[in-house]
Amino acid sequence: QVQLVESGGGLVQGGGSLRLSCVASGLTFSRYVMAWFRQAPGKDRELVASISSRVGTTIYTDSVKGRFTISRDNAKNTVYLQMNSLKPEDTAVYYCAARDRASASYDLWGAGTQVTVSS
Repeated sequence: QVQLVESGGGLVQGGGSLRLSCVASGLTFSRYVMAWFRQAPGKDRELVASISSRVGTTIYTDSVKGRFTISRDNAKNTVYLQMNSLKPEDTAVYYCAARDRASASYDLWGAGTQVTVSS
């Protein structure tokens, strides 16, 4: 059974930092492109960052460039999202997602972890 389990969310003051973790099980982790999405109340889910399966190429949405860093540890089946200089507009539920490197869409999802940034 494939599972993605996020952790590390919480309440933080503006300007603070959090690190999210997502542990994957039941899949060959090194084959999968991993990503973090987020969804704020009343808004569509958006891709925050992704990291490729082989060489670790990263992509970020413009609003988090220079503040967030996605990384992965294939030996631990884990992907991370380091979030620095957090802003109230980063408040959302953050989801870990995975897609096979041969697939075009993300079809594996975690349950999400809440991140709340106070002003």
